[in-house]
Amino acid sequence: MNLYDVIVRPIVTEKGVGKKEEERTLCFQVNPDATKTDIKGAVEKLFKVKVEDVRTATFDGKLRRRGRYHGYASDWKKAYVRLKAGQKMPEYAEL
Repeated sequence: MNLYDVIVRPIVTEKGVGKKEEERTLCFQVNPDATKTDIKGAVEKLFKVKVEDVRTATFDGKLRRRGRYHGYASDWKKAYVRLKAGQKMPEYAEL
C-alpha cells in the first residue's frame, strides 16, 4: 500500500487539535483496510517522527436523504497516533 493510500486526510476538529496540543496525538482518517502497523509506518515516513502508539476506531456511514431519495455514506476509519516524547509535532500543512 502507498503512504497516501493509507492516510486519507488529517482530521482538523476542535477535539483533534486539543489532543494534538495536550496529548501529542495526531488524528487521521485512514483507509479502512489499513492495519495499525501500516498506519505507524506511513506516519513515521511521511512526517519523519517516531510513533509510540496507534489507536483506531471504525465508524458506520450515516443515513443521508435528499427528498424521497436516501442512501448511506461510506464506512470510515479514524486513527489516533501518539508520538514519542521529544519528537517535534508536525503541522498538517507539511503534508
